[in-house]
Amino acid sequence: MVQAPANSKTVLGIETSCDETAAAVLRLTDTGPVVLGEVIASQFDDHAAYGGVVPEIAARAHADVCDHVVKETLAQSGLTLDEIDGFAATSGPGLIGGVMVGMMTAKALALASGKPFIGVNHLEGHALSPRLSETVSFPYLLLLVSGGHCQFLSVEGLGKYKRLGSTIDDAVGEAFDKTAKVLGLGFPGGPAVERMAQTGNPAAVSLPRPLLDRPGMEMSFAGLKTAVLREAQARELTDETKADICASFQAAICNVLTVKSQRAMQAFREAHPDIDQPGFVIAGGVGANQALRSALTQLCVEQEFSFHAPPLKWCTDNGAMIAYAGALRLQAGETSDLTLAARPRWPLDEEAAASAPIFGGGKRGAKA
Repeated sequence: MVQAPANSKTVLGIETSCDETAAAVLRLTDTGPVVLGEVIASQFDDHAAYGGVVPEIAARAHADVCDHVVKETLAQSGLTLDEIDGFAATSGPGLIGGVMVGMMTAKALALASGKPFIGVNHLEGHALSPRLSETVSFPYLLLLVSGGHCQFLSVEGLGKYKRLGSTIDDAVGEAFDKTAKVLGLGFPGGPAVERMAQTGNPAAVSLPRPLLDRPGMEMSFAGLKTAVLREAQARELTDETKADICASFQAAICNVLTVKSQRAMQAFREAHPDIDQPGFVIAGGVGANQALRSALTQLCVEQEFSFHAPPLKWCTDNGAMIAYAGALRLQAGETSDLTLAARPRWPLDEEAAASAPIFGGGKRGAKA
C-alpha cells in the first residue's frame, strides 16, 4: 500500500437513508478526492412488489448487509481500519430505521478503532457530490431533486447553504414513482417512466404546470400526480397510451423545473453580481433523468451558467458523497459526538426552515 500524503484525510462513509446500503472509502488530498473503494447493495427486489420503499423492510435489509458492505468496501480499497482517519455516516434526513443502522455501524467502528465519527447531512452529500468528479467553485446554485426533496439552494461553502425555493408538497422523485405505480411500470419508478417516455408523444396529454403562474421559486407536484391518475383512469392503458402519459408527464416536469431554474438563476446573479459565469449544479436521483439534464444544459447556455452534474452512479444515494462530506468536515476539524442522534428531518438551511417553514403540520413524507 502506497503511503498516504501527509495532509490527506481518508474516510469511510456509510449511507443508509432509504433503500440502498452503500459505503465508500475516500481519500481527500490537496488535489481533490479519490474514491478508493465503493459498494452499493440495492433493495430493489425487496420493495418491487409494493411499488415503493417500505420503511420496515428497508431497515431490516440495511441491518442484514451493512457490515458485509463495509467489509467489502475496505477490501476494495486495500486499506485496514488502522489506515482510516475517520468514519462518517448519514445521520439524517431519511427513513429513521435505516439511518440508525448506518450511524450505529460507523459509531461502532469509530469507538473500536479510537478514530473520529462524523455525522453527515444526507442533503449535504448530494449538494457536494459534483465535486467528486470535477472542480466546482463556491458559491454555486444547486437544484436538488430526489425522491424526498426538491429545492433550490445557494451553496456558499461547506456548511453554508441558503434556501431559495422548495416544493410546498411532494418531491419530484415521488411524482415519478407514483406515476410509474399508477401505470403499472414497476419499481424504481423514475427510470421506468423515463424509458417509457422515449416512445411517447409529449403533447398527447394535457397536464398542469403547477405554480408557473405565480412568481417565485416554490414548486408543487401533488396536483400533477392527481392529474396523471385521472388521465390514466379515463383511458384504456395500452402501451402507446402509457408512453404518451409518461412523455407528457416528463415534459411537464422539465417545463416546471426549467422555468423555476431560470428564476433561481436570476436571483443567484442578483446576490452574486461579481461572478462572470456562475455554476449551476443538479444533484439527487432525478438528476439522472436525461431529458431534464438536456433541458437544463440548454438553459445554462442561454443564461451563461456552467452546467455541472455528478456522474450517474453518484446521482442516486451512495457512500462516496457521504465519505466526501465527512472528509471535508474532518479536514476542517469538525467531528461528532457518539451521542449524536439520528434525525428524520434535517434541512440544510435551518434558519430558513425555522423562520419560514415550507411544510405545515401532518405527515410530511420520508425525507421532507
